[in-house]
Amino acid sequence: MPVAVPLDVVDLEKQYLLQNYARHPLVLARGDGPYMWDVAGKRYLDFIAGIGVNALGQNHPRITRVIQEQAARLIHTSNLFYNEYQGPLAQRIAQVSGLNRTFFTNSGTESSEGALKMMKAHGHFIHPEKYEIVSLENSFHGRSLGALSITGQPKYRKDFEPLIPGVKFVPANDIAALEAAVSARTAGICIEWIQGEGGVLPIDQAFSRRARQLADQYDALLCFDEIQCGVGRTGKYFGYQLADPPVMPDIMTAAKPIACGIPLGILTANERAAKAIRPGMHGSTFGGNALAARVSLEFFDILDELLPQISRVGAYFVAQLEGLAKSFDFITEVRGYGLMIGAQLSIPGKDIVARAMDNGLLMNCTHDTVLRFLPPYIITEKEVDEAVGILEGVFRTI
Repeated sequence: MPVAVPLDVVDLEKQYLLQNYARHPLVLARGDGPYMWDVAGKRYLDFIAGIGVNALGQNHPRITRVIQEQAARLIHTSNLFYNEYQGPLAQRIAQVSGLNRTFFTNSGTESSEGALKMMKAHGHFIHPEKYEIVSLENSFHGRSLGALSITGQPKYRKDFEPLIPGVKFVPANDIAALEAAVSARTAGICIEWIQGEGGVLPIDQAFSRRARQLADQYDALLCFDEIQCGVGRTGKYFGYQLADPPVMPDIMTAAKPIACGIPLGILTANERAAKAIRPGMHGSTFGGNALAARVSLEFFDILDELLPQISRVGAYFVAQLEGLAKSFDFITEVRGYGLMIGAQLSIPGKDIVARAMDNGLLMNCTHDTVLRFLPPYIITEKEVDEAVGILEGVFRTI
């Protein structure tokens, strides 16, 4: 049965919450696997998964068990003390990423902040004028002032400028522009391996390899933002592992699915980058507490088993969407990497999202014309067929 919620829940939010979210008129009460139910008991197939957070869906038995056990033992101590799980989790991250030093945060934005400080400190140690950051147009790294400073979308930046100086933006995959922007003043190069909020757009291997070469040439740090495309979403542990051979960053940021809804992010670095942050230069009250770290360890155990399924089901989903594109000419391209999938439209997608929700499918639209799908890693071809059936019905009403 759905959980009882006061009828005035929406009115209460309108009266007492900061009005910064354009919410859908939907109050979700519970979930199980890839499905969610609203307070009236209507079921929805969840193909946005908390914007990529609920990677194992809702009510996963192993995650639920670990949360219950750990909550009864120890939730938080602060980083004045050790807990049992940060070390083993950092070891696991090193094993799957190839980067040996991890700092735990609470979110992707905080991970971006830490990476920005690491790049700045690295440059400052070499020379006071080595402080510039090169980032990409159309990128998204978070909503704090630091993260906005390296976010290449004016609509997010304009109300808060001036932001941190010394940031240069270049078009993604434009090697000549990258070469012109990087210099001896560059402290870091920040690249979102697949631009998620920007429309599920990948970075070319040649571009990323040239970024690696330029970072080495000018003694700068190369940072890959894996906040949306990382931690299994593409069928690899991290997006940069899609390259053959992988292009290794100095710094990698990730968050979203890493603790299945418990707030946790990571800033992971090699030894060269990590030495820029010395005792007292950075910290976090909540980052990596016992509950979040233990849940994340369990998640990684489950993820090891799911990676082949993510690739298989993602390829199936892309093929089904490409089939729809043959029938509906307003679908101009389908871009898919594991279970990170975008359908490019020639028309606005906001109304399509609303109609799909009315028919029991949750997804979202980014960049106005890209339907974005970030379903849980546990879905099978059966759920893909259900989603595609709903989409086809909606598309026929356009």
